Amino acid sequence: MKKDDELMSGFQPARHLSAKHHMAIPWQDFFTNDNFTTANEANLVERAAIVGRIGLMMLSYGTGAWRVRDSMNIVARKLDMTCTVDIGLVSLEYTCMDAHHSYTQAVSLPSTGVNTTKLSKMERFIDEFNAHGDKMTIGEIHARLERIAHSKGNYAPYQVGLAAALACSAFVFLLGGGPIEMACSFIGAGLGNYVRRKLIDRHITLFACIAIAVAVACLTYLLSLSLLQLGLHVSSRHEAGYIGAMLFIIPGFPFITSGLDISKLDMRSGLERMAYAIAIILAATLVGWIMALTVNLRPENFAALPLSPLAMLLLRIPASFCGVFGFSIMFNSTPRMAAIAGLIGAVANTTRLELGDLTMVPAGAAAFIGALIAGLLAFIAKRKVRYPQISITVPSIVIMVPGLYLYRGMYNLGLTSISVGALWITKALLIVVFLPLGLIAARILTDVKWRHNG
Repeated sequence: MKKDDELMSGFQPARHLSAKHHMAIPWQDFFTNDNFTTANEANLVERAAIVGRIGLMMLSYGTGAWRVRDSMNIVARKLDMTCTVDIGLVSLEYTCMDAHHSYTQAVSLPSTGVNTTKLSKMERFIDEFNAHGDKMTIGEIHARLERIAHSKGNYAPYQVGLAAALACSAFVFLLGGGPIEMACSFIGAGLGNYVRRKLIDRHITLFACIAIAVAVACLTYLLSLSLLQLGLHVSSRHEAGYIGAMLFIIPGFPFITSGLDISKLDMRSGLERMAYAIAIILAATLVGWIMALTVNLRPENFAALPLSPLAMLLLRIPASFCGVFGFSIMFNSTPRMAAIAGLIGAVANTTRLELGDLTMVPAGAAAFIGALIAGLLAFIAKRKVRYPQISITVPSIVIMVPGLYLYRGMYNLGLTSISVGALWITKALLIVVFLPLGLIAARILTDVKWRHNG
């Protein structure tokens, strides 16, 4: 951290900080006379600290680098400064400059995640700040940010578990599974994500959360299927649905936002997000593969459902809605926000699936069209409900991320079936690449600010 000595006179670092690996930033120590000094009268350090804290909060709630930078620029301009920032997955380095001095700071987060409700609150705060933030006192700004940062989540762990259960059981149907696979996935995914949420609340490290949650989901699926076999004598072929029980772990948000960041030349953020998503995929699929070998599960194709094309179409619409709604709740969206994303996802994902079934459109091109539709519909919805666009676009296409293909690819690679594994991985990559491209095309068509580099 570089400081101008004159500007930093009177700054007292916090003396009682927790002995955690990632030390909390004592933002209150940057401010003096904060209940009386308006933002436009504050010194450079105080104004820059506001910019940095807002950027770090936006980053912590899962939005892309472009929106983080845009928010910091809005605040900096309102406070008569110039701001440049380099953004990563969990850190940012920024410099604020006025007519006479510059101030550089590097700040970081202990972990990353997605919280669409807090992101929505931050965007409303940014809009308010852009209107009259320079007249707000330092203390008022600090208090508002504190309230947002410490606001409680919308859902208890069991509710997040139920959301994952709903999303994954709908996901299984869309992949071709029937009632047995859906029921077992509902139980497995629900318990798996409940356990993951409890581990996250206890700040357990990333890979441990993934490994335990996937193992619980797979074992619960197997136990549920075994009970059904004993009670109802169902076929063992339904074991293929265990993949659906672990799909709540697929990192759709960082996968998609990485593509958006790269498209705006935020290469550091884009590549770090992509590496983060790949790390989660590898950890989850490898644990799933080990569990499958341990209990002799096999990712076979689902048995064909005896449904007409019209019946399949009519069932895909509510299934897509339920899948997107469940994933949105997992991202801490409000019920209304999740419902809007669900409606968009129902249209976009059903269109994608029907294109694949009824036409010769390749899976990647169908994914592009589905994401484009989602982006255009989200633009229309944003103008009416004023939610952050990313909070309804990304959840609406997370259900399109090919978690089944990724798992089958890793499963076959683990068995040294290189050609089969490479085939599934290639299919997955084509879809994963085209999903953000569809959103990018929609943003170019609808957002003048996004369309230009300046």
